[in-house]
Formats: sequence, C-alpha cells, structure tokens
Amino acid sequence: MSGPLTGLKVVELAGIGPGPMCAMLLADLGATVIRIDRKQPAKLGIERPLRFNTLLRNRGIITLDLKNPRAIETVLQMIESADALIEGFRPGVTERLGLGPDVCLARNPKLVYGRLTGWGQEGPLAQRAGHDINYLALTGLLDAIGREGQPPTIPLNIVGDYAGGSLYMAVGLLAGVLEARRSGQGQVVDAAIVDGAAHLATTFFGMVAGGIWREGRGTNLTDSGSHFYDCYQCADGGWVAVGPIEEKFFGEMLARLEIDAVSLGPQLSREHWKAARAVLAAKFKTRTRDEWTRLLEDSDACVSPVLSFKEAPEHPHLKARATFIEIDGIVQAAPAPRFSRTVPDKPTAPQAPSPAQTDAALAAWFDASRIASLRSEGLID
Repeated sequence: MSGPLTGLKVVELAGIGPGPMCAMLLADLGATVIRIDRKQPAKLGIERPLRFNTLLRNRGIITLDLKNPRAIETVLQMIESADALIEGFRPGVTERLGLGPDVCLARNPKLVYGRLTGWGQEGPLAQRAGHDINYLALTGLLDAIGREGQPPTIPLNIVGDYAGGSLYMAVGLLAGVLEARRSGQGQVVDAAIVDGAAHLATTFFGMVAGGIWREGRGTNLTDSGSHFYDCYQCADGGWVAVGPIEEKFFGEMLARLEIDAVSLGPQLSREHWKAARAVLAAKFKTRTRDEWTRLLEDSDACVSPVLSFKEAPEHPHLKARATFIEIDGIVQAAPAPRFSRTVPDKPTAPQAPSPAQTDAALAAWFDASRIASLRSEGLID
C-alpha cells in the first residue's frame, strides 16, 4: 500500500452505506483496512453483485461468527494493534457482542473507536431505524432543497450518508488518531449523520438568522429561485447548468448569449427574476446542449453541460485529470484528494471471502502460525 495514510490500521465491522464509504476513503489513501463480516450477513441496503459494490474496494474481508466467543476474542486481538475501528450498528449492539468501546479500549488504550449512525448514540430517536432522507428531513436540509411550489427534492444519499456521515467520521477518526499519538489515550467518536448534515448547513442557518435566506424552497439565489443559478433545457432536450452569481461573470454569459443586460433588470432584484428566467429559457431552447457547451465552456460564463453518470467520465477535463478509473471493468471515481508526494496506489476490486483472500487480509494482523491456528479451530475458512 502507498499513500499518506500508509501505516494506519483500521478494523471495519461490516455495515452498509456511510461506514463502508468511510472505510473506502481511508483505504484509498493508504490505510490498511480489514472488513469483518458475519458468516451470514443481514440483508440490508440495496443488494447487488459484489463487483458492482464499489464501496467495498481496496481492502480485505474475513467472515467470522460474531456469536462465537472465540471469534470475538480474535477481533479483540486484532484491535490490540489497530489505530481505529469503524462500526455502524444501532447503539448497544457492539456492547452485546462483546465489542463495545469499554472492552476494546481496555485491550488497546490508544484505539479511536468510531461509531457512525444516523441519529447518534443518545437522544429520543437513537434506537430507531432511519435512512438518509429521514436524517435530512429532521435537520432542515430537505425542506430547503427543491423548487418553489414543488415537493422537497431528494439529493441522492450523498448529502446525508456520505457527506454528513462518512466524511465526518473520517475526519473524526483522523483527529482522534492524531490526538491519541500525542496523549497516548484513545476515545470514542460519535459521528451522527444528523450532526454532520446540520454542520454542513452552517452557512445557511446563519443566513436564515440574518434574514438573507428565505425558508421557502426555490426562492433564493442558489436554490433555483434566481434566473442566474439554475438549469435550462436545450433544443435537443439536454440541459445546461447556469451559475454566474458574480456580476462580471453574469455579464459575460449575457454577452455570449447576445442578451441585453439592461432588458433583464438588476441582477439581484427579485421582482425581475421570473421575467429574466423566461428570457434565458427561451434563449437556451434555440441550440442543443453541446452547441451551448462549445460556445460557453471556454469562458467565465459559469455554464456547464449537465452530464449523465455514463457521460461524465468522457468529459475532456475529467479525462485529463483522470478523475475516473476502471477497476475490474467498472468505471468509478479515483481516490481523492490528491497528494504531490505520497500518491496512493490504484484501488483493488472488492474481494469475495476465500481461504487465500482471508490469509492475505489477515497478514497485516497475525503471523502465519496464528492464521493457521484460526483455520484449524474452524474460525476462518
């Protein structure tokens, strides 16, 4: 492994969604991550063939019967040399398994124990099931996303699960590891998606308090309320994203569109927005998406084509940066961010449990004799 996190060792107790995303991010940057799954995993999330479950890339996996005390002891022995642990169960589950924070920190006082959930470890909803849409609903974010007069728009599960959950968990773990190396003491990181999502919206809570941002959907500068920050359909049915917030960029776009800026009224005057939108909508209908792209993309007009998942990897800019890579025939995002010196290796495809794969996954944790002993005891395949 190579990358800035080389030498960091992480135990991932298998879960879905934000936990695997966090583990993938750390592994992509060079951490040694081992995923511990149950012998008979629960059916949660969206099922798919392993090679398409790209969040499971770049790390080894072993299966253990976590109802077997000897298997729990095996996990605890791995935790003794780990820097961090990731778990995404409901509060109390790992305690019942014998892998709760108190037990793990007793075995490894420097361990950073990451608990990634939707609702958090405390509070009236802590024991309730939920998904990204529920967490965003409670934090105010979902109410703010969408068009005027329309239902809230679901922003995939990127904003809650992956931004408010996975990324905050990764930052929390790394912060905890840095502190542990200074103090010699580990701790528990409680990464709740409701907390992370609310934190992401800090600027909007400030603008609402200041009367700068209206609470109604689709009525503000950057929520589709204005004519200069929205998507417009083109002659071929394709779309362009328009975002020239600054006056000089907006002026450049209008010049290239051959629209008189004066005819639209002051850019920030709300009473002119709907009429100005109609003018822009009619103009963008006169050419195809790719024609507008050729006209505007090499300028500061802040206009971009709206690409599909299949189109995005072929865009010249993303190809030049190698933003996407192919792993086992699956096109997916390359590791991010980028580093000038400690460049991460190309990720490996998700691995299915097998004796050879189990041996490889455990090699960073146990010597060959210990692995052989685990197999002879029937704990691993």
